[in-house]
Amino acid sequence: MTYLPNPTRYKAMPYRRCGKSGLLLPAVSLGLWHNFGAIDNRENARVILKLAFDSGITHFDLANNYGPPAGSAEETFGKIFKDDFSSYRDELIISTKAGWGMWEGPYGDWGSKKYLVASLDQSLKRMGLDYVDIFYHHRPDPQTPLEETMGALDLIVRQGKALYVGISSYSAGETAAAITVLNRLGTPCLIHQPKYSMFDRWIEGGLLDLLGDKGIGCIPFSPLAQGLLTDKYLKGIPEGSRAASHRGNGAIEENAITAEKIAKVTRLNELAGKRGQDLAQMALSWILKDDRITSVLIGVSKPEQVTDSLKCLENSSFSGDELNAINSILG
Repeated sequence: MTYLPNPTRYKAMPYRRCGKSGLLLPAVSLGLWHNFGAIDNRENARVILKLAFDSGITHFDLANNYGPPAGSAEETFGKIFKDDFSSYRDELIISTKAGWGMWEGPYGDWGSKKYLVASLDQSLKRMGLDYVDIFYHHRPDPQTPLEETMGALDLIVRQGKALYVGISSYSAGETAAAITVLNRLGTPCLIHQPKYSMFDRWIEGGLLDLLGDKGIGCIPFSPLAQGLLTDKYLKGIPEGSRAASHRGNGAIEENAITAEKIAKVTRLNELAGKRGQDLAQMALSWILKDDRITSVLIGVSKPEQVTDSLKCLENSSFSGDELNAINSILG
């Protein structure tokens, strides 16, 4: 049966300008880091992607190594895109990345021009695309000159393989240097994708200020600390949860769920209830309260988690007392 998207999909979703660019992104975007690999159910992935698009989520975020195994999330997405989304390519923002280990030998990791260009070529084949909207360098490379890595991003745009470029997990200092090089080359940095949540606030130490000052977008990943900032682990580690699955590829493990963290989660959950939200919704709203944030990436394993996450948009403002209470709980 031919997929026909929800005709009202753009009415409920707010779209935010990405820095000083002309690009708008949905306030909530969908990341395919987990749950879209070859070990996962493709039909479940299809339902999630359709529901996301039907809800106004126009941005799907991938990377070369997402799976597991590495590359399989792009393959899954490519097959679903061909079946259901090819007619809507111009309504989608699709991103991918390279920077972590992808294949054996000296040319399948880090930030050389050889690796980045070859990796994107492979990603485009897996997804069945002519280009991606955003291509990221996935992590800083201390061994490769920054001019080479940023030069590869510039080359990729000039080749027509990406419309925009971004960086991920760069420190404030590294980001400032990357911005300078990219500006000199004539391909500005569109966006930064850092890890950011109530439990991991490192970007508040200078990076967020820099992005705001330079007019660069910010799209945090792991806003729920891979499920820790939900009610999922309040009574232990459920069977079938990400922590119990031992997926690898950076997924949360059981040892990350400590008694100290659960005590904080319990108090945050109580505060969320007073706001008329569940904890996941409050954690997403807490990130979106800052107008320097362009979008927040959610990762889901079930369609209903898409619907639940989007309810964060119904209450994204916080009183001073609420923010003080959150800071007190977090320490």
